[in-house]
Amino acid sequence: MGKYLNEPMEELAADLIAGLARLKKGYVDAAEKLARIVEPQREYPSEFVVYRITGFRDRAAELSARPMPGRALHTDLLRLMIGICDSMAIRTTDYNEPVYDAAALARHFHVSTKTVQRWRRRGLPARKLVFPDGKKRIAFLESSVQWFVQSRQSQVARSVRFSQMTESQRADIINQARQMAASGTCCLSDVAKALAAGTGRAVETIRYTIRKHDAEHPDQAVFPYLLAPLDEQEKMMIYRCFLRGVSVPALAERYRRTRSSIYRIVNEMRARQLLDRPINYVFNPQFELPNADELILKPITKAKARPAKPASARPPHDLPPYLKALYEVPLLDPQQEHSLFRRYNYLKYKADKLRKRINVSRIRTAQLKMVEKLLVQAHMTKNQIIRANLRLVVSIAKKHIGGPQTLFELISDGNVSLMRAVEKFDYSRGNRFSTYASWAIMRNFARSVPRERYQLDRFATGHDEILDIAASLHIYDPNEVNIPELRESIDAVLAQLSPTERSILIEHYGLIEDSQPKTLEQLGKALGISKERVRQIEIQALKKLRNILSPQEVDLLT
Repeated sequence: MGKYLNEPMEELAADLIAGLARLKKGYVDAAEKLARIVEPQREYPSEFVVYRITGFRDRAAELSARPMPGRALHTDLLRLMIGICDSMAIRTTDYNEPVYDAAALARHFHVSTKTVQRWRRRGLPARKLVFPDGKKRIAFLESSVQWFVQSRQSQVARSVRFSQMTESQRADIINQARQMAASGTCCLSDVAKALAAGTGRAVETIRYTIRKHDAEHPDQAVFPYLLAPLDEQEKMMIYRCFLRGVSVPALAERYRRTRSSIYRIVNEMRARQLLDRPINYVFNPQFELPNADELILKPITKAKARPAKPASARPPHDLPPYLKALYEVPLLDPQQEHSLFRRYNYLKYKADKLRKRINVSRIRTAQLKMVEKLLVQAHMTKNQIIRANLRLVVSIAKKHIGGPQTLFELISDGNVSLMRAVEKFDYSRGNRFSTYASWAIMRNFARSVPRERYQLDRFATGHDEILDIAASLHIYDPNEVNIPELRESIDAVLAQLSPTERSILIEHYGLIEDSQPKTLEQLGKALGISKERVRQIEIQALKKLRNILSPQEVDLLT
C-alpha cells in the first residue's frame, strides 16, 4: 500500500484499519462510492469525506480541517480500499456479483494484464479479496468494471482495439524488430520505443510481443542473448561496474540488456548483500512500543563542556596530534550514553525488521534505500560513542607499555575491543559503558589477539585513502577496522551521486580492491575534461555527500 497524499486520509486510514472487523467491508464499499463521484478539479473538506465513509460527523474533529484536492483524494480512496482489505480477510463470496482477478479480467476483455494495471492507475477500483482457492489477490467487482467502462469508454475501447493484434501485424513487428536488432546498436528497449512510435501501440505491448515470439521460437529469436540468464559472476560484475560509476545505458549496451533489467540486477545484488549481512543488536522491549520512533529517535542533548581537569588528565606531550585531539572530545554523561546506545540498537533493530520483508523476486527500491539508510545511521551513532571513549583506550594502553607491542599497536588492538564492546553492551542494565569497555580492553591486552593486529596494520597502510573519504563523510572514525561494513556504507552513500561524481571519487581515492588511486590529471584525460573541472566535480560531490549525511538526516527528524 502506497503512502497517502493527504494527511487527513492517512489518519483516517489508521483509525479504520484498527477499527471493528465487522464494519470494514462497509468502509471499503463506501470508499468506492465516494471515489466514483469525486471530481478532480474540486476540493473536499475532511468532514465530508469522513461522513461519506463512516456515517459519523464527530470523527472529523480529530482530523485536519484543510480541504483535500479531488485528484489526490481519488487516489487516496483507492489506496484506502486496498489498505482496509489487507487488514482482514474479505472473501469473494461476500459479494452477490461476479468477481474477477487480474488474469480473468484480462481474458474477459482480450487484453493483457499490463493493460489491466494501467486501468487501475486510471481509476479502476480494486480490492484484495480471498478467492475460493484460499489465496488473497487483487480483485475487481463486476459493478466496478462496468462503472469504469462507462466512464472511460474511449480509453477502454482503444486498449481493446490495440490489444487485438492480428498475426500479420505481429509478423510485421517481428520483422521490423529483427532488422533493427541486426545493426547491433539497438537493445530491446530501443527497438520497442521506436516501433511503438511508428505503430501507435504501447511500448509494453511491443516489448511483450517480441519477448513472447522469442520464447516460443528460440531458434528464430530476435534477441537470442536475452533467453540465456546472466550467471552470478556476471551480475556481480554489473553491480561493481555500477558502483564504479559506469552508467546504466553503457551497461545495457555492454551486456546487451534492457536498462530496466540492469536496474533489476543492481537492486537484486543490493538486496542479496543486505540479506546475507548479519545485523546483531541488543533487543529492548521499548523497540516494540507504538511511539518508539518518537521516544528513541528524538534529538539528543549535546554534551556540555566539562571543567578543566588536573594536569594528570591532560594529554601527554609526547602523543601525536591525532591522539591529543581525542582529549578534546567531550565525554558522555549517563543520560546521553543511554540515549545513544538505545538509538544505535534500535536503528539496527528497525533495519533488520525491514530487511526480513525484502523479497528478492519482487524488489522495492525504496525498501532497500531505507534499510541502507538505517544501517548508515547506526554506524554513525556507533562512531559517536566510540569517539567519546577513545581516550579510555589510550589511558589503558599506556599502562601496558613494556611488552612486545608498541603504544600504537596496543591502541589499535584496544580500538578493536572498544568497537566490539559497543556492539555487545546492554545499556538497559544501568551500568556505565566505561566499566564494561575497560574490562574488555584489558582482557584483550592480556590475551593478545595478533590476528586483529595484522588486520589493523594492513588496513592502516593499504587503505589510507578509504579512511580519508570515510572521515570526510563523517561515517567512520579513523580507527574503524571493519572493512566490509565500511565498504557497504560507502557504497550506499556513493549510490546517491551521479555516475561521473561517483566515478571520480572512487578512482581518485582508490576505493576498489587492488586498485591504485588516480591523479586529477589522469582522471581528466580519461573523462575528456580539464584537471580543474575534475577538482570542481570532486568538491561538489563531497559537498553533496555531507548534505546527505547531515546530523538532521541522521537523527531521522524529518
